Amino acid sequence: MNSENMDKRKKKQKKPKSMAYRNAVSGYLFTAPFTIGFIVFLLMPLLQSLRMAFSTVNFEGGLAYKFVKFENFKYIFTVDPDFITYLVTELWQMFYTIPSIIIFSFFIAIILNQEFKGRGLVRAIFFLPVILSSGVLVGIETNNTLMQGLKEVIADTSNATSITDVVKSLFLSESAYVGPMLNYVFNAVDSIYEIAIASGIQIIIFLSGLQTISPSMFEAAKIEGATAWETFWKITLPMVSSLILVNTIYSIVDFFVRSDNEVMIHIKETMTPALEYGRSSAMAWTYFAIIAVIIGIVSAFISKRVYYYD
Repeated sequence: MNSENMDKRKKKQKKPKSMAYRNAVSGYLFTAPFTIGFIVFLLMPLLQSLRMAFSTVNFEGGLAYKFVKFENFKYIFTVDPDFITYLVTELWQMFYTIPSIIIFSFFIAIILNQEFKGRGLVRAIFFLPVILSSGVLVGIETNNTLMQGLKEVIADTSNATSITDVVKSLFLSESAYVGPMLNYVFNAVDSIYEIAIASGIQIIIFLSGLQTISPSMFEAAKIEGATAWETFWKITLPMVSSLILVNTIYSIVDFFVRSDNEVMIHIKETMTPALEYGRSSAMAWTYFAIIAVIIGIVSAFISKRVYYYD
């Protein structure tokens, strides 16, 4: 009898959990907030908006969906006069804004990586765009009556709409041919404020990448007789090429979702005042698909030219 009782007690005793099991439970507990948040605040709204894109939404007596297949997509491409116009305008602006942001941020990062007096202060100044580009401050600037009034006064009292128009009128005749490269430079100069505001994060990323390059590589190149120009193309640029890819993707996403984006504004206006949730969802998903395709093409193009140092 005693032996039988002992066997029963041994069976009742739980086996100690292994370290792997306890680590797995800890991992699931740590990732549970993210998993729940992802499902509740991202995945479910995405699926709901996808359902709205193929439906008409009626709010009378509750939320009612009526499946209309691709009618919302047909509407935004064939009936809506503004969506395609805004989309083409934003795409065209992207093609000269994104390279300007990358070039500007890389140039500033190289300067800030040099040793000079007041370097910390200058870095802080160039970090200000990150603060100024926050949602609250952007909203304040957009709704600032004084800023809007100044823009209107400048537009009303000046025959030239930008500084590049003054340069053209002074140095270029009306019959002079302005090539695409010069036009690109003029567009970049006109947008220098927007470019500087949008370059804060990119400058930080480039600066962190430049600081990881071993000084011994530059010393070896200098001993071998390489010029500063050759050092830039043979060492600096290849070593930060992976960061160019990261900054380009970040800049594209940031450009397409900024607060003054005409497509985003049109989607919000279609959704909120008009309560056309189906059509606004179709616009949003179309916009998302185009952005995904652009990011895929850019990533494939730049990834082939990225140098990874082992």
